[in-house]
Amino acid sequence: MRAQSIRIITGVQVGKLRYTIPNSVTAASLLLGIGSIVTGQLGDLELAGWMIVWCGLLDVLDGVAARLLNATSDFGAEFDSMADLVSFGVAPGMLMMQAGITYSGFELFSGAFWVLLVSVGVFVLCGAMRLARFNLTSEQPTRGWFSGIPITAAGGALTSTAVILMVKYPDIVTAMPLHAYLPVMMFVLAIGMISALRFPKAVKREGIVVNAFTGFNIIASYYCGITRSYPEFLFFMGIFILVAGIIAGRVSNIQAQRN
Repeated sequence: MRAQSIRIITGVQVGKLRYTIPNSVTAASLLLGIGSIVTGQLGDLELAGWMIVWCGLLDVLDGVAARLLNATSDFGAEFDSMADLVSFGVAPGMLMMQAGITYSGFELFSGAFWVLLVSVGVFVLCGAMRLARFNLTSEQPTRGWFSGIPITAAGGALTSTAVILMVKYPDIVTAMPLHAYLPVMMFVLAIGMISALRFPKAVKREGIVVNAFTGFNIIASYYCGITRSYPEFLFFMGIFILVAGIIAGRVSNIQAQRN
């Protein structure tokens, strides 16, 4: 009887540990997002941008860990959404606001300041709406497609790397009309997140070329993130995946309607 009780207790502890691992990765991503906000406010925009990139890498890990350990749960899904809102919504928004103030050259509380502030607010709001919609529809069969641009792509892949490039190429950046470009970028990404655009998930698909490209991109992203190198690759690959994903989603939608 005692041995059976020990086995039951051990099984319960192992079960709890199974859920603790992916939730701990999610917690690390959330804390990194908060760290990015603080770091950006202290003036180190490049490190703040990389911290958001690291959040993206952790977001992939917690999903993989949850599936491998069979540790998906309602709590984990909600916790992951809260972390995503901070790490890929609030943190990139604050970082973009700080970068605009630093590199756009506009004065505080000027017209350009308020336009950028509104665009950042809309970005965060649409990100929250995108996550809420995803939670409501996550149990429905999606067949490898998102509805709308994922917040991880908008905030983790594009916004953060754009700021890193601003820091790396200040001479080029100061010659650009960022007071116009940055709000447009934030508005476009915000609309994309809440749109009904079909956007492909990073899942195994038919065709060696597509799967090889996905695998290469994941490995290269981890290398760039861990070594804090080649932000140009991350940014332009993000642009390419965004455009190609939207086109692929449109084509698949047309084919589905015909069938």
